[in-house]
Amino acid sequence: MIEIRKKSEYKEKTLDLRRVTRVVAGGKRFRFRATVVIGDGKGKVGVGIAKGLDAAQAMEKAKVDAKKNLLIVPLKDRTIPHEIEAKFGAARVILRPAGPGHGLKAGGAARTVLLLAGVRDATAKCLGRTKNKLTNAMATIEALKRLKF
Repeated sequence: MIEIRKKSEYKEKTLDLRRVTRVVAGGKRFRFRATVVIGDGKGKVGVGIAKGLDAAQAMEKAKVDAKKNLLIVPLKDRTIPHEIEAKFGAARVILRPAGPGHGLKAGGAARTVLLLAGVRDATAKCLGRTKNKLTNAMATIEALKRLKF
């Protein structure tokens, strides 16, 4: 019997892939931690984190986790309704709406999250002093959660 897989309606981007270790009596045990962002480009976005024995397994598990944590973003045309600031751990992010044709002025993890959410005209700035992609992505998600229409 042939199994036909349905193509997912979500675009995905691997944000971070790290090798993490656990020290046991016999030495070190290595695993992989993947951070994956999924979104449909029309207002739904999610971030998933998972560990696995190899990179592919970790990425697949992270994708499943991201689907569980989907968030609906209130979009106003191609931008966000108002300015918002949020914090997650050491990461602080500020998101500002922009006029049509301005483009997405953002860097790193914030840009990936906003692109997959469907935000095309906005400005984002990571104000925290951490460069960790995971915490910056989670701070962006936190900001998107706080948006009111």
